Amino acid sequence: VQLAESGGGSVQAGGSLRLSCVASGFVFSGYAMSWYRQPPGKSRELVAGLRRATGGIEYGDAVKGRFTIVRDDAQNTVYLEMNRLQPNDTAVYYCHAWNYGPIIHWGQGIQVTVSS
Repeated sequence: VQLAESGGGSVQAGGSLRLSCVASGFVFSGYAMSWYRQPPGKSRELVAGLRRATGGIEYGDAVKGRFTIVRDDAQNTVYLEMNRLQPNDTAVYYCHAWNYGPIIHWGQGIQVTVSS
């Protein structure tokens, strides 16, 4: 099982980034996919979650209206489009997969740094 994140990096405030998470080793379409983040010195928090290709989307309050989660079941990939980035979006971002039961997978995490 692997969740491979990419697309992180450094950007100035107001900029945009798109994170990708390519899944392998499990039946992607049967899993809810989410992005979490962990800012420096803080606990991990939900950024966005998408239960199926046709519905069930949830966003953290801090990112509503700026971030968009999209999944492509044909490519086993979930994306996080991040716009109007702010310094407090700086965090390690993690891809998360949940089978609606006891199985959870996490990616290794990818750094996003937003400078003012």
